Amino acid sequence: MPVLNERGYLRKAVETVLAQEVDGPAELILALGPSTDGTNDLARELAEDDPRITLVDNPAADIPAGLNLAIRAGRYPTVVRVDAHSELEPGYTRRALATLARVNAANVGGVMRADGRSPFQRAVARAYNSPVGLGGGAYHGGTHEGEAESAYLGVMRRAVLDEVGLFDESIRRGEDWELNLRIRRAGYRVWFDPSLSVTYWPRESWSRLARQFHATGRWRGELVRRFGRGNSLRFFAPPALVVVLALSVVVGILQLTGLLAGWWSVAASLVYLPVVAYVLLIAVWAIGPGGGRGWRDKLWTAAVLPTMHLSWGAGFLAGVARGAHDTVDTSRLGDRNTPLP
Repeated sequence: MPVLNERGYLRKAVETVLAQEVDGPAELILALGPSTDGTNDLARELAEDDPRITLVDNPAADIPAGLNLAIRAGRYPTVVRVDAHSELEPGYTRRALATLARVNAANVGGVMRADGRSPFQRAVARAYNSPVGLGGGAYHGGTHEGEAESAYLGVMRRAVLDEVGLFDESIRRGEDWELNLRIRRAGYRVWFDPSLSVTYWPRESWSRLARQFHATGRWRGELVRRFGRGNSLRFFAPPALVVVLALSVVVGILQLTGLLAGWWSVAASLVYLPVVAYVLLIAVWAIGPGGGRGWRDKLWTAAVLPTMHLSWGAGFLAGVARGAHDTVDTSRLGDRNTPLP
């Protein structure tokens, strides 16, 4: 479990991990980043109360570095990745281990079930759980078991991780997708089991959500630079939206200034169609059951969805054009990276 500034979530996350029932010994390794909110003091307190908890330092605060430090410190042949901003459902580990053996997979993951404590956070959770928000990945709401492109968190065979080389520490976002790509290319299975469920608590403010998605989009652009069509087509939808929106603004300015007129203006107006279709989609989704119950929920949903799409899409285009370089997600802590998906 990589940990950074998670005092409000860490105790519950640890409790849900330690409550898991497995046949055999288990340990929980916390990779502690340089938190400033007292998280590391709480982690030491938890470790003193339970000998199954081991602490390792992760001074770089990067997700893959922390994961690799924790994996190398581990003693057992199966690795269960967990996050400080998530809570495992009862029976999660036992079912995951059974699935791992049943289908002879190298990595097994389940469903990310986002939840929220405030109206804004609940709106983000609804977006995470909906096909309009983060649709496409099986772990955002899939119901059919089978081979998958990637896995949320993941229950992995240590021998396979050692074979393919653990997490790539040069990738700060999307490191799980890249690892699963290597696992699949090595001839092993990545498996999705919808009976596995993990509660995930998303970002709590608008600015943090936008920063998170911009950084994630930029790293996806970097992954497209590195792996090309190894990336799913669904990753190209948000940047396409940003491009069409930018073109519509340019066309609108040219029409208003008279620089674009006549049949050329009529033809150029076709660029507005996908924008109108997108606005209608967001409106229909927000007004419907997917937008929540009251008008306040629906307004938050209508605001959150474009924030996620446009931030991610703009980051993607920047990543494709210039690479991710040292881009980090600052939505958890100042100018440092966050150890969360």
